[in-house]
Amino acid sequence: MVFFFTSSDSGKQALLVLTLILLWYSSNIGVLLLNKYLLSNYGFAFPIFLTMCHMTACALLSYVSIVLLKLVNFQHIKSRSQFLRISTLSVVFCASVVGGNISLRYLPVSFNQAVGATTPFFTAFFAYLITSKREAWVTYTALVPVVAGVVIASGGEPSFHWYGFIMCIGSTSARAFKSVLQGVLLSSEEEKLNSMNLLLYMSPIAVLVLLPATLVMERNVIDVIQSLAANHSHLWLLLFVNSTMAYGANLLNFLVTKHTSALTLQVLGNAKGAVAVVISILIFQNPVTFIGIAGYTITVMGVVAYGEAKRRYS
Repeated sequence: MVFFFTSSDSGKQALLVLTLILLWYSSNIGVLLLNKYLLSNYGFAFPIFLTMCHMTACALLSYVSIVLLKLVNFQHIKSRSQFLRISTLSVVFCASVVGGNISLRYLPVSFNQAVGATTPFFTAFFAYLITSKREAWVTYTALVPVVAGVVIASGGEPSFHWYGFIMCIGSTSARAFKSVLQGVLLSSEEEKLNSMNLLLYMSPIAVLVLLPATLVMERNVIDVIQSLAANHSHLWLLLFVNSTMAYGANLLNFLVTKHTSALTLQVLGNAKGAVAVVISILIFQNPVTFIGIAGYTITVMGVVAYGEAKRRYS
């Protein structure tokens, strides 16, 4: 009887993890594809406003999930210095998301994901620059194909766009910088926040940063939205679904890590990028070349090798 209970319990846990992974994949890829559709195929050329919509949804839904529904334990900000550190992270996070959304206006999702896969390279670079942390030579060697793959993919990308590429590189490096900075600024046990509580505090700050940026850089956003909404009645629904999924991706990222491990999340993330590339090519029918696919494959293999090297030698 005891064996039966344990087996059943294990089966339920496996089903829960599988469900969380599928939902995580769906939300992440869904946000990416909807962003691309809105920014590049729909005439909604407002990446800063779109990012502000995402952050507004994250702020509201974080409050509901953590404070009201108590899905995650609520953690208080304990000092002014901690608040200033969180604010710094929020600004860097804004730069990352806005840069990524801008790049989607000019680049296909497949190439966007290829460039995004170089995050470990920038993470290692900023970790050395900020904390003087050095990895084993084998770990650094694994980063060579990560960068080489993107260089090859760039040469074979039919829809290559320099401005979009620069924005994508900027977004990727900002994401890596935020990761390293988070480790430095919130390193003490007293000030550590889990990712969902960090999102709860970062999101409203991000909205306050993005609102004036939207008013200055995207002044006609309201007029264009009203015009688009008059011709496309489901525009507001698309924005709502897109913003809600952006929060869902963060929540599910946290839950998958909680029920598996950071290493499992890294492996799943590598596979997710490949799945997103295939789905985007099928949906948007963007042209791809053998050189582009080869470059992306080399990058992913480099990321896998880097993760394995860090696990063994760090």
